[in-house]
Amino acid sequence: MSGGYGTLYLCATPIGNLGDMTFRAVEILKKVSLIAAEDTRHTRKLTSHFDIHVPLTSYHEHNKNTKGPELVAKLLAGQDVALVSDAGLPGISDPGEDLARLAIEAGIIVTPIPGACAALTALMASGLPTGGFLFVGFLPKATVARRNRLQLLRSYTETLLFYESPHQLLKTLSELQTVLGDRLAVIGRELTKIHEEFRRAHLSELTESFRQQPPRGEFVIIVAGKDGEVELPDNMKAPLTDESIRQEVARNIAAGENKKDAIRMTASKMGVSRRRVYQLALDSG
Repeated sequence: MSGGYGTLYLCATPIGNLGDMTFRAVEILKKVSLIAAEDTRHTRKLTSHFDIHVPLTSYHEHNKNTKGPELVAKLLAGQDVALVSDAGLPGISDPGEDLARLAIEAGIIVTPIPGACAALTALMASGLPTGGFLFVGFLPKATVARRNRLQLLRSYTETLLFYESPHQLLKTLSELQTVLGDRLAVIGRELTKIHEEFRRAHLSELTESFRQQPPRGEFVIIVAGKDGEVELPDNMKAPLTDESIRQEVARNIAAGENKKDAIRMTASKMGVSRRRVYQLALDSG
């Protein structure tokens, strides 16, 4: 405590796999007086899994202006409060940053409890340069603001990291290509979950791929910086279309592999899920 005040803990939670919850995070959530959650229904599943019996209260974009001061008042009264988002790090692309600022201004200690982060999880497996990167998060919703933001990013040489929802993915990929050019990019989908998938290609190819297979899940888009493209390995240069996947399966079978191994090899080589490859192989007979 500082001057009898409580501590605000910014507590990371898993981005998909509950096994990524840290021991320290569980310990903190069990000892605080209150957990402020983006979605209490979602967080209750987490607390139930880890046998945490601490009261929950909602704190999100739509109530932050009223709930933020209420939480600060509890902290000033000596209660420890943990803030969690639905997944990953609170305060990163969510209203947690506002609560952290309010607490700091009030002289309250703010302590980060680190853990999983979707952007960095995708980046480290992307194959794109990691020595310098710029986290953009979600682009603005308004068309003009989105375009202006992308125009500012055109000159950055660092790898660019974006978050996107499934219903906006195709629009964003198209805008990225229009403003930034047809750069090399990587899409991470459903990270740490059963259907985790990475697709590595140029923006035009990724757009075509998701036109053929409607996007589902949560996405991280990683785009090469200006003049920072790296050469794709030969096994990643084929466009990620249904037909190119079928052709790769057929090539593996022609080379003497059985169908099961041909599907497994194709999924690994092209960075797509085995389920997708299996379904395409099934459809083609």
